[in-house]
Amino acid sequence: MSRLKNDEEYAKTGAFRFFRWMKGTKDPYLDEVEMQPGVPYRDSLTLEEIMAQEQQTMEKVYDTETNKWIAFFNKVYSVSSVLFCLVLAGIMLYMVACLPRFGTVDRPINNEVSQVYIENGIQDTGAVNIVTGMILNYRAFDTFGETCVLFIATTCVMVLLMKEEEKIRADKSLNDRRFEPKNDVILQNVAFVLVPIVFIFGIYVILNGHLSPGGGFSGGAMIGAGMILYVSAYGFDKMQKFFNEKTYKVVKVAALCTYCVVITYYLFMGANDFNNHISLGVPGMIFSAGIILWLNIFVGIEVACTMYAFYALFRRGGL
Repeated sequence: MSRLKNDEEYAKTGAFRFFRWMKGTKDPYLDEVEMQPGVPYRDSLTLEEIMAQEQQTMEKVYDTETNKWIAFFNKVYSVSSVLFCLVLAGIMLYMVACLPRFGTVDRPINNEVSQVYIENGIQDTGAVNIVTGMILNYRAFDTFGETCVLFIATTCVMVLLMKEEEKIRADKSLNDRRFEPKNDVILQNVAFVLVPIVFIFGIYVILNGHLSPGGGFSGGAMIGAGMILYVSAYGFDKMQKFFNEKTYKVVKVAALCTYCVVITYYLFMGANDFNNHISLGVPGMIFSAGIILWLNIFVGIEVACTMYAFYALFRRGGL
C-alpha cells in the first residue's frame, strides 16, 4: 500500500509528466494530445525503473560530448555573458567619466529645487530634518510608490512560497528548526536583553524622523531586525502568539491604505489651494511637521513587516 501511494503521488508531479513527454507518450500540458502511439509509459514499469530511466534521460539531455547543440549553446552562452558584462561595464565607466566634477557650481544638482528645500523646508513642512521633509512632504507621493513596491514584493513572495500553516506543522520536513540548535540558552538570553532595546530604539527613530536623522525606513528596518532576532531565538510558535499571518495582513494593509488616504487628502487640498487643517506645529517638538510624523509611522510598519515576512517565508514558507 505504501508503494502504491508513493506511485500515485509521483504520477501527479511535473517531473513524471515531463519524462512521459520525453518518452513520446503524451504532451505534458495537453494530456488529450497523443504524441505517438505505444504502450503507456507508466503502466508496465515500477517506480524504481522509472527513476532509473529518468536518470538516463537526463544524462542524455545534458551530455555535451555527444549532443553538439548543447555544447554549442554552452559556448555561445558563456561568450555572450562575458561580452554583455564587458559592454555594460564600459557603458557605466563612460557615463561616470562624463559626469561633472564634484563641487562645481554648474552641476545639475545645484539648482533652484534644492535651494527651495534648504531655504523654505522648515517653513513649508515644519520638519527640522530637511531630508525627511523632502521625502515625506515635497515628494510624499513618490515615497508612497516606494511603499507600494514593498507591498507588491512581499505579496509576490507570498504567492510563490506561502504554505498553509496546517501543512507546515504536519510535514516534519518543513520544521524550521531541524537544522539549528533548539532553545539555545545563550541566544535566548541575549535576545531577551537586546530585542526590547532594538524595538524601543526603532520606535524612537521612527517618531523622531522629522527632528533628527532617521525615519520610517531606518526605524522599520530596526524593528524588523528585532523581530527576526526574536523568532531565531524562541521560534515561530512563540512569535505567532502576538504576530501571525492574520495580524500581519491587517497591520500591513491598514498602514498602506491609511498612508494612501492621508497623502490623497493632503495633495488634493494643496493642489486646490485649500487649508488642509493639519497644523505644522512648532518645529522641534515631537508633535509637529504635519503629516510627516504619521507617514513615518506607516512607512515604518511597512518596512518592518516586509523584512520579517521575507525572512519567515524563505525560511519556512509561512509567517
